[in-house]
Amino acid sequence: MKKRYLLGAFLLTFFTFNVVQGNEVGAKQTSITKNIKEFKPYDENGKILRTGRDATGKEGVVSTGKYEASKIGVEIIEKGGNAIDAAVAVGFALGVCEPQSSGIGGGGFMLIRLAKTGETKFIDFREISPKNATPSMWKLDKDGKVINDEKEYGGKAIGVPGEVKGLLYALEKYGNLDRKTVMQPSIDMAKNGYEVSAVLNKDIMNKFDIIEKYPSTSQIYLKDGLPYEVGDIIKNPDLAKILERIANEGESAFYKGDVAKAIVESAQKAGGVLTVEDLENYKIQVREPAKGTYRGYEIVTSAPPSSGGAHVIQILNILESYDISKMDINSPEYYHLFSEAIKMAFADRAKYMGDTDFVKVPMKGVASKEYAKELMNKIDLTKSKQYKEGNPWDFNESKDTTHYSIVDKEGNIVSVTKTVNGVFASGVVADGTGIILNNEMDDFDTGEGKANSVEPGKKPLSSMSPTIVLKDGKPVMSLGAPGATRIITGVAQVISKVIDHKMDIQDAIDAPRIHDDYDELVYETRIPKETIEALEKMGHNLKPEGDWLEYPCVQGVTMSSDGTLRGGADPRRDGKALGI
Repeated sequence: MKKRYLLGAFLLTFFTFNVVQGNEVGAKQTSITKNIKEFKPYDENGKILRTGRDATGKEGVVSTGKYEASKIGVEIIEKGGNAIDAAVAVGFALGVCEPQSSGIGGGGFMLIRLAKTGETKFIDFREISPKNATPSMWKLDKDGKVINDEKEYGGKAIGVPGEVKGLLYALEKYGNLDRKTVMQPSIDMAKNGYEVSAVLNKDIMNKFDIIEKYPSTSQIYLKDGLPYEVGDIIKNPDLAKILERIANEGESAFYKGDVAKAIVESAQKAGGVLTVEDLENYKIQVREPAKGTYRGYEIVTSAPPSSGGAHVIQILNILESYDISKMDINSPEYYHLFSEAIKMAFADRAKYMGDTDFVKVPMKGVASKEYAKELMNKIDLTKSKQYKEGNPWDFNESKDTTHYSIVDKEGNIVSVTKTVNGVFASGVVADGTGIILNNEMDDFDTGEGKANSVEPGKKPLSSMSPTIVLKDGKPVMSLGAPGATRIITGVAQVISKVIDHKMDIQDAIDAPRIHDDYDELVYETRIPKETIEALEKMGHNLKPEGDWLEYPCVQGVTMSSDGTLRGGADPRRDGKALGI
């Protein structure tokens, strides 16, 4: 079992932020950001604070994985930006102040719903494998493991980054503001620095050996050869210069010329196969999102090459046959049912999911209600079972790892998850650029002939699940998370809690969670002891991971019928919502 959730916010997201803009900010209104109370996600002893993460607003809510990024999102709204402008600004900002999780050396997915037409578009700017990448470039030992971790760290882990093209495409097609206005806050933050949080301090310490290995990386993320302490300031002047060039020149400043050359030379020096041609030829793709329903709500979510959306829908479809609302959320019955549904979804994920430009994927079958009923009949409510993949192909005919979500005054919705994959990614910062390069190649399977095997130009399987929930055509929730495969299970659990138990978004995010990846049920020790004992008697292989799982970190916004906006941010890391 791959346990990349320990590698950080993929990490997704993975970062997550949500921006919701309602009524227009009046011209006479005082600057919102001047009235925002400063927030730190840690106390005077450098310990993570688990409270004070939510916000309520009428004209907007910005909920991101970092307070600094939330504040920038609010500033862009003040300047007349729409949902897309705010999303792009926060995206670049998170790449500066949450560099271990996302940045312009990575990629991601953006889900947009256009208010005027009701259209939904899924912008895919996921990284791709270089043209010279093959399964044989990773040497395996006798146990089938990659020698020297070359699939996870160093040059052979680096895919072709897509983030700059993805964010700028969205801005140019749907935004109101120019590149300079949207990117200037991130440029300033890279120049002037940002404060090290308890989470970033821990991530640097956990990846110290990788950071130390690469001089361009250690120059930025170590202080006198040691990890930065909580409260220290990190500056990245090289990255500021690159962002300024992108703001002035557009995407060509990244994908061509001396920046592209520096990226390629650094990747190759670290043993990789990336070429200038790979960067020059990168193209985003605009796809139709995956869609499903849950108890009368419409679920609009990520399409392949992310498996996340399909399996969020699949898990919810299985749960729909049970009256979840009558189950106590801390009962053994509740966690047992989630565990069984999760295991069946992941069995299918391992067998069938991959890049649909290269392999056939039974998307309609996986998301089918009829298929879910067949799977549901396999569940024993009294004991844990192991499951092999089902046969979603029989239901495939047409019967039908950071994240952010935004709704603006017109009702446009944006939901984005982007990542560099593992914490501090490949470990490689391109010389002279301040850009940390992704390790997205680690998301491919080793060996040939699998749905998720490496091929030139192919996108690795993802779990990123930017999601929008609608009721009668109107948005009621936007959410997503970083956290590798745990994204899928975290997003599904929060959706169920909000819909089935009518929970406030922050309460749903805070509630204890589980994750089950085939062979063990991972749980938060805040779950009652008697529940854990009952699950053990049912045959679950249990693994405690402390009071709070490190991932996934769900950020969400709900929209009520009276116009009230509620932002929830995950206290498992640095998330913070701000209300307008």
